[in-house]
Amino acid sequence: MGGVIRTPLTRWFDLAAPVVGAPMAGVAGGALARAVSLGGGLGMIGVGNATTPEFVAEQAAIPAADDLPFGIGLMAWVLETRPELLEATIATRPALVSVSFGDPAPSVRPLHDAGIAVATQVNTVDDVARAAEAGVDVLVAQGTEAGGHTGHRATLPLLQEVLALTDRPVLAAGGIATGAGVAAALAAGAAGVWIGTPLLACPEALNSPAARARVTAARGEDTVLTRAFDVAQGLAWPQRWPGRALVNDFSRTWHGREAELPGHPDAARVVEARRTGDLDAAPLYAGESVGLVTAERPAADVVRELAGDAERRLRAVAGLLD
Repeated sequence: MGGVIRTPLTRWFDLAAPVVGAPMAGVAGGALARAVSLGGGLGMIGVGNATTPEFVAEQAAIPAADDLPFGIGLMAWVLETRPELLEATIATRPALVSVSFGDPAPSVRPLHDAGIAVATQVNTVDDVARAAEAGVDVLVAQGTEAGGHTGHRATLPLLQEVLALTDRPVLAAGGIATGAGVAAALAAGAAGVWIGTPLLACPEALNSPAARARVTAARGEDTVLTRAFDVAQGLAWPQRWPGRALVNDFSRTWHGREAELPGHPDAARVVEARRTGDLDAAPLYAGESVGLVTAERPAADVVRELAGDAERRLRAVAGLLD
């Protein structure tokens, strides 16, 4: 690959590819982070609301053992009641920590004092102003096309607006699963991309073989942006961030009827499905680019191919000016 694409992101973290693996809780553990970093990107470890400090330390040790750069993703609304997760994260000495889905400000000073760069995902213009005031280093413009919890604005218009509002490095997230998509984001001015869905079918992920098979069989039209899964599980996710997941039996029945879910037997079914891996009721978060993920592939190969194809696309676009 040769590391020919140079951006503020690749220079800051000494990367060969302008690619960051999204910190998907329950999917992005240490093995996936290691594989993304081996591919030249920056692998991230996802920390969920039920994650233990011990899990953070164990997973971070996997990429650290090979002296690879890695990052950790935290959720601001979880840190409000579980500050020990921030402490555990700092102790692992990651290169980057993202604090998203809430106010990142309380976490920025401790992370900066430890010499750790801070990122946050933004879904609105107000989020950009809040990130700037907090002193965040890297902004992730996350469009509604993204899998998992996200906002309601499309990636491209949001990205352009964020770029106009900040001089900090901005990454594009949502709907990017090919080298062409990476090239488009870079051409628009992004310093890199933040990808999750293209990594859902990687064997290094923490998800199950059945989940990876369902991802590779899905079409781009097979997702829904819904709060039904969060309401069923009684999770304290702020309402402004619903989750984009593959459509299943549960979401077909309950999307749009969330107010009826508390106390209903079907709500308990989702909790049990998460435990047993029943994908007809449990959420399988994936973005609108899922139709482009057609086979199980090592994460390092995914990252290298994205970067290599993006380089070729950018060279071809430059030829349009001749």
